[in-house]
Amino acid sequence: MGTKITDPLDKLPSSLKKDLDKNLCTCNEVPKIDIINAIANGAITIKEVKKQTYATMGTGCCTQQVEKLIEYLCAPGRKERRERGRKG
Repeated sequence: MGTKITDPLDKLPSSLKKDLDKNLCTCNEVPKIDIINAIANGAITIKEVKKQTYATMGTGCCTQQVEKLIEYLCAPGRKERRERGRKG
């Protein structure tokens, strides 16, 4: 399992912090915050998020959004790399 994230919202851009209580997975009615919490608690693959939350088990239309959350929450230094890129 991956390292637990202390405050997962700190790692997300403002665009991904919107609508936290709305369903990201509409097929199984899984709110975005539940997916974020699963990732923060060690679910670092689609398979692990699916097992903990049932997200992506319907049509799979939310898979890319879940992957994006995993990328932002689990990629070390992503925010720092983005900031350095803007300065150069």
